[in-house]
Amino acid sequence: MGPHPAVAAIRLAVRRVLHDILSEHNPTASGAAPERPPLPLVLAACSGGADSMALASALAFEAPKLGIRAGGITVDHGLQSGSDVRAEEVVLRLRELGLDPVESTAVTVGRDGGPEAAARDARYAALDAAAARHGATAILLGHTRDDQAETVLLGLARGSGIRSLSGMAAVSGAEGRYRRPFLHLDRQTARKACMVQSLPVWDDPHNADPAYTRSRLRHEGLPALEKALGKGVVEALARTAQLSRDDADALDAWAGQAEVAVRDATGLLECAKLFALPPAVRRRILRRAAIEAGAPAGSLFARHIEEVDRLITGWRGQGAINLPGKVVAQRQGGRLVIRQG
Repeated sequence: MGPHPAVAAIRLAVRRVLHDILSEHNPTASGAAPERPPLPLVLAACSGGADSMALASALAFEAPKLGIRAGGITVDHGLQSGSDVRAEEVVLRLRELGLDPVESTAVTVGRDGGPEAAARDARYAALDAAAARHGATAILLGHTRDDQAETVLLGLARGSGIRSLSGMAAVSGAEGRYRRPFLHLDRQTARKACMVQSLPVWDDPHNADPAYTRSRLRHEGLPALEKALGKGVVEALARTAQLSRDDADALDAWAGQAEVAVRDATGLLECAKLFALPPAVRRRILRRAAIEAGAPAGSLFARHIEEVDRLITGWRGQGAINLPGKVVAQRQGGRLVIRQG
């Protein structure tokens, strides 16, 4: 008798990602046989919740069969009383699954961008540091299809373009460090997998706290949408994310090719050539130029790029545009100059 369908689905998703990691880590070489590379290490980022516990369990089960070392890490955000004790409990559970190395790392959460964004920034910084410390090839994250749907709706509310609607990528981070095996699986599948395996699960009270935007969306927004539109909203939003990502990737590639043609011999952007491009391509070039000049990507919003775009499409002699990071954009002699002010 095979495993429960939920457990089988979770393990299959992790197995596929591990196969990808293994093929990237040790590609087939031509000519003389290369020296055998060390076994790759893959870490599961685990909060103790159902999604990440199911992930850690599947990693512990699948990795040894493929010759992959498997470890785990939990991040203590220090936002709740007793968070350090809970983090140590998670470490104990990960070790009981057979993962090694396992560690808990504490972070200080700032205030930039709001509490959710600040916690996310601190968490990823800690995960990056852990990967470097242990020499990990990849870190698995337990984001599900439900998380993807919430991310798409949050992007829609910000009105920041198709890239926002593309949600979370299955592979992201430096050199593809972060992998999300569960983006096609719902949250209930992960919870059921934990239940049938008797895995202890911790439910973060922040996930039910209406003070947090994502929590309100999860418990009020999405249920209201499903009530009004019927079941299938989560699946449709996740599908929208993938379609939007494909479109955004294509437009980014187009912009990268077009950028070469709209610069003069000195490297400055020519306004007339920019004007001739489709708006979606032109604005991508402007955004990239602003970031290269020093504007922080996370602080550069659609309204900033629209203001710069008006220097191309609605030129009436207006002055310079101030952008985040003390970057200034201005039109000079038919050229668009974007630089540190």
